[in-house]
Amino acid sequence: MKQAIVIALLVVLAATLSGCGIQPWVKPYERANIADPIMSWNRDPVSSAYLHHVYDAREGARGGAGASGGGCGCN
Repeated sequence: MKQAIVIALLVVLAATLSGCGIQPWVKPYERANIADPIMSWNRDPVSSAYLHHVYDAREGARGGAGASGGGCGCN
């Protein structure tokens, strides 16, 4: 029983470590296709950018999304 558990753990460990050697499937020159706006999760990127700015202004004093400045929105 112990031998079967050890073998199973070794198989899982080998499978996990073999995933570290895989080359990236997306080549650097193909990444522009992924960055295409049609691949975005947002339906309206203009509205999303505006709301992101509002959240940055609101949470700026606390460090909301990486923006700096005060909470007044005058950056």
